Amino acid sequence: MKILKGLLSVLVTVGAVNWGLVGASRFNLVDRLFGRMSVPSRVIYTLVGLAGLYHISRVKHEITV
Repeated sequence: MKILKGLLSVLVTVGAVNWGLVGASRFNLVDRLFGRMSVPSRVIYTLVGLAGLYHISRVKHEITV
């Protein structure tokens, strides 16, 4: 479980950095590395999105506890 949480943290961080780059300089690192909307980039976007949803559920759980 500890490894999974670490991986999820990395994915959330990758997503945050990528969106920061897109907002600041219109540079999409995922697209640059894997191709625009290629299968690998879509997998990464999906994993980042799922990690974000998990993170939201954990934050909500911590606030209500």
